[in-house]
Amino acid sequence: MTIDSIRVALRGMLANRMRSLLTMLGILIGTSAVILLVAVGTGISNLVQRQIETLGSNALYVFPEQGRGAQDRGGTSARRIRLTDADVAALSDKTRAPDILQVAPSVQTPVTAVASGTTYALQAFIGGPPIYGVIRNALMERGRFFDESDEANHAKVVVLGQTVVKHLWGSKDFDPVGQQVSFNGVRFRVIGVTQKKGSSAVGDQDDIAIAPLTTVKDTLVGNVDTYTIILVEAASRQQTEAAQAEILQVMRETHHLKETEPPDFQIFNQASLLNAGKAAALVFSLLLAAVAAISLFVGGIGVMNIMLVTVTERTREIGIRKALGAQRIDILTQFLVEAVLLALIGGALGVAVGLGLAQLHIGPLRPVVSFGSIIVSFVVSALVGIFFGAYPANRAAKLTPIEALRYE
Repeated sequence: MTIDSIRVALRGMLANRMRSLLTMLGILIGTSAVILLVAVGTGISNLVQRQIETLGSNALYVFPEQGRGAQDRGGTSARRIRLTDADVAALSDKTRAPDILQVAPSVQTPVTAVASGTTYALQAFIGGPPIYGVIRNALMERGRFFDESDEANHAKVVVLGQTVVKHLWGSKDFDPVGQQVSFNGVRFRVIGVTQKKGSSAVGDQDDIAIAPLTTVKDTLVGNVDTYTIILVEAASRQQTEAAQAEILQVMRETHHLKETEPPDFQIFNQASLLNAGKAAALVFSLLLAAVAAISLFVGGIGVMNIMLVTVTERTREIGIRKALGAQRIDILTQFLVEAVLLALIGGALGVAVGLGLAQLHIGPLRPVVSFGSIIVSFVVSALVGIFFGAYPANRAAKLTPIEALRYE
């Protein structure tokens, strides 16, 4: 590529400004689409990961199996499936479950909250020990989470999610700490508000109220003999699978299940859900990248189309240059440089547009631009110019001087 080739290519582009701009627009759209859609795919992956991680740190959830309380495995007698203190004690035994760090039993009950004359039916009212907040990764926006003292004293204190605050006081920015709220006629004092978690597969995670387990048993559910959920925290994310295997083994023993009998409980593995979410997000990102690549391919077709028109229009010019001694490589370089310049300028503008659009936020989605996608999209735009400009340039270079000069 010589300076003369670049000068001739620029002169040809400036002679047909509108056509050149429209050609670059196709490359611009394709390049910006690659950057933006890859950024959106990465943002979706991060969003899915954040939402799943809000379910808890290295957390596993143990539920009683649904639909098994009406009859036993033989189908002849009723047997209610329970998660009991014996299960909690066994799972907390480090000799039986060394990969389990902490265990938090919890109960849930439907309630209607009343505050300042406003009534609201919560999605979930949860009673749990103080460690429940640690396992669920319940960070505080205002106030504090209840502690061991509150649990021991059966204190009527409660922590609210932001959705509950919004419905009871009309704004999520209202500070309810110190306010009194009645749940099914029982008055609780608000001591904290959790940070916003958003919605996930389990529903709105901010539409909850959490109180000490002892208090909830005293006032709302009674001395129940079964828990709704047992939360388990693995010692680390790498030990989550081992912890799940230990839960399965320990609870089969506490439930006196034979080897041939299926478990009467279910284990929800947050790490497995996270991996599945990442895999789904990766597939979605690849799909978006493929769509963007198609846009860039279409832009390349536009480059080829315009270069073919350019060659046709400048056939006599080609004949004159060859008659004056221009070699085939000179003609080939002239038109190939013009195609590459169109693609490179369009690619550079596309990078700028893509970076600008990626700064826009759509709700909780935050597109994340990767340096690799910028380099790849720019390099691909140059390759598009070479690939789609090669045929028109080669066609121009093959013309003989006589054939070119006779062209009308």
